[in-house]
Amino acid sequence: MQPLDPALAAIGRRLDAGERLGLEDGLALFATHDLLGLGWLANRQRERRHGNKTFFNINRHINYSNICVTRCKFCAFARRPTETEGQWAYTLEQIFEKAEHDLPAGATELHIVGGLHPKLPFVYYLDMLAGLKQRLPHVHLKAFTAVEIAHFSRLFKLPVREVLERLIEAGLGSLPGGGAEVLTSASRKLIANGKVDGEGWLEIHRTAHGLGLRSNCTLLYGHIESERDRVEHMLALRALQDETGGFQCFIPLAFHPQHSHMPELPAPSGATDLKTIAVARLLLDNIDHIKAYWIMLGIKTAQVAQHFGANDMDGTVVEETIYHMAGAQTPQVLSVRELERLIHETGRVPVQRNSLYREIG
Repeated sequence: MQPLDPALAAIGRRLDAGERLGLEDGLALFATHDLLGLGWLANRQRERRHGNKTFFNINRHINYSNICVTRCKFCAFARRPTETEGQWAYTLEQIFEKAEHDLPAGATELHIVGGLHPKLPFVYYLDMLAGLKQRLPHVHLKAFTAVEIAHFSRLFKLPVREVLERLIEAGLGSLPGGGAEVLTSASRKLIANGKVDGEGWLEIHRTAHGLGLRSNCTLLYGHIESERDRVEHMLALRALQDETGGFQCFIPLAFHPQHSHMPELPAPSGATDLKTIAVARLLLDNIDHIKAYWIMLGIKTAQVAQHFGANDMDGTVVEETIYHMAGAQTPQVLSVRELERLIHETGRVPVQRNSLYREIG
């Protein structure tokens, strides 16, 4: 359906002419009440890139520890070192056991992140990667957010580049996109003070891309940030992508207020979820993939998002703790058969991929 909003129709004509959208366009996209028209525009761009394909992978998440020295207001996952109730830090043997015994058949990826632990030595992380690679040489290790990398650099008094080089030598395959939250400084300070700042997050990904690592990027939305914050965040990611070409996928992450330090805030609505995905597809013209992360959005919204600009639904996951500790009601695992069924229901063609978006089978 053609957009009813004249501003959307004008943006559509500019896209047809090959023009790049900017800040004011992004604000206009968020301001529209023509949700179906916005989805139509985003879906058109999505199908020009990916046709009828929706990607998924067979993966397993491992959160090695939730002990963390920061106190982000949006987080229900972390426990301070002094909060003994509900905290954990897995031994290497426990991590290896989780990886070996709970890995789905055909899995190609381990997704590994955790809190900013104040006492684990650097060798713990190096041995984790090396041990996993030794046991599961065919599995890609996507591990450690830029926030964790900054923590390692500060704690172990090593330059970021050396931290990354040593992790790569141990088996690191790519970086997840977590920890971006919202890159604009004022909002970031309010929700994630003490964490690496927005420029620092971007610089770590710039360094990783320079070393040949690919990475993902994210936005945490639906808390105190403004629509301008969201647009400026996306444009900052786009600018770095112009420079390095290292981002593979953008993943909007919906804020879950339950059990966070901002429980009074409402959760983002379905309209906000779909708008954020659609605007991302239209603004991030140099990032190939937009993921509708079913763990965060819920399965039904992730399905609808496949017609609002998204072309990926993540994977099997197996065990997810970060968002379930924040009150997520989604399952923690989906089988390959279930993922394929859900994608087929949207009228899309399910395509299994690896961590670097190469098609499998």
